[in-house]
Amino acid sequence: MSSRILVAEDEPRIASFLKKGLVTAGFEVTVVAEGAGVYAHAVGGGFDLLVLDIGLPGMDGFDVLRRLRAAGSAIPVVILTARDSVQDTVAGLSGGADDYMAKPFRFEELLARVRLRLERARPVPDRDVLAFHGLQLDPRTRHAAVHGRTVELSAREFALAETFLRHPGQVLSREQLLRLVWGSVDTLSGASSNVVDVYVRYLRRKLGPGWIATVRGAGYRLEPG
Repeated sequence: MSSRILVAEDEPRIASFLKKGLVTAGFEVTVVAEGAGVYAHAVGGGFDLLVLDIGLPGMDGFDVLRRLRAAGSAIPVVILTARDSVQDTVAGLSGGADDYMAKPFRFEELLARVRLRLERARPVPDRDVLAFHGLQLDPRTRHAAVHGRTVELSAREFALAETFLRHPGQVLSREQLLRLVWGSVDTLSGASSNVVDVYVRYLRRKLGPGWIATVRGAGYRLEPG
């Protein structure tokens, strides 16, 4: 059965372009042009992914995203935005988005990101618990603990921690982390680099000191806390 995608876009030309491309790629697509309607469709379930324009009338994309996450919706969200500032990028990802693309964009890249998010959202059975010197992650239950102390991590923080645990002691560059955690296929931009740094700070705060070392000019490395 094909995946169902909800497209939130109020510009008719872009909405038609997205729908045509995604349908051709084999997806079922529903287009909604205003924020309240997008929220109602998404929170009602039945969709596998939301492509969310920020500049929606009535309720903008940031508000839709916040309300969805507050309601407990885990639908993967790819943000489309004409805003390319660091603050807006961080705000979207911190608010619960799984990925973002700045307009104008290439459809082939959007399609690659949509497929990646759908793949990552599929449950993976019987994955082993990851452990490293007292740091434990269970990808199946999304449980994280440091020396037996439960740590509450957001979905993005968990993905970042899981990436470090799968590469213990290895220096991971910002570009590698962006690709492995965010699935970006862009050349690393200043905004993207900032997002990686922001989430490393979030993760350090929750895990405690000593776990993630900065390797100057190279990136970050997981070390015994």
